[in-house]
Amino acid sequence: MLAKRIIPCLDVRDGKVVKGVNFEGIKEVGDPVECAAEYNRQGADEIVFYDITASFEGRGVFLDVVRETAKRVFVPLTVGGGIKTADDIRETLRAGADKVSVNSQAVKNPQLIADGADIFGSQCICLGVDAKKVSDGKWTVYINGGRVDMKLDLIEWVKKAEALGAGEICLNSIDTDGVRGGFDIDMLDAVCRAVKIPVIASGGAGKLGDFADAFIKTDCSAALAASLFHFGELTVGQVKDDCRSKGIRVR
Repeated sequence: MLAKRIIPCLDVRDGKVVKGVNFEGIKEVGDPVECAAEYNRQGADEIVFYDITASFEGRGVFLDVVRETAKRVFVPLTVGGGIKTADDIRETLRAGADKVSVNSQAVKNPQLIADGADIFGSQCICLGVDAKKVSDGKWTVYINGGRVDMKLDLIEWVKKAEALGAGEICLNSIDTDGVRGGFDIDMLDAVCRAVKIPVIASGGAGKLGDFADAFIKTDCSAALAASLFHFGELTVGQVKDDCRSKGIRVR
């Protein structure tokens, strides 16, 4: 069995790491390069950067932050927000990212996934998904930072993205994002069952045991969190120790 990954996520707006609840009530947390360097020291398996208003504001990706981070961080770096074309993917990878995360633009133009996978390889293309529950066993996909309901069935979308060449899915639950009541196990399990590519759990980690809970109850390959790490409540090492104590293999 592959080792499970623990991934801190840094949502960036105007050059600062920020955090909110259900995409609202945004607060500044700190400098993205310094935050990333600290998580590198803590033993993070990967680090994810999202420019959370790039798609909404129509801006490109924040390559200066990516370049500075790549100089100081020696784990895989995934970057998302504002990536619209294969050229954007190329420039982001050149700046030092190992993977790009495509979300809103991929929903609007699914060919972006196929083009990215064809040119750079599926391993470079992570599909970011923001989804919200509609009814039991059914979820809909949102774009532009959770602002726009696309009336797109989540399970159909992840299957299509896998077929187009996405190498990984980062699944964020809008219902649990920032609420800190645990990951959305039902949604996570449904997506893990629907695809064969790795799935990252995102949105809802609130306490130490939530990470192991996601690994025990679903086949997700990684768990991502922001607030718990940003505010110093937990370290990556503490999360890994808890997982190991429950028989979960981590790096």
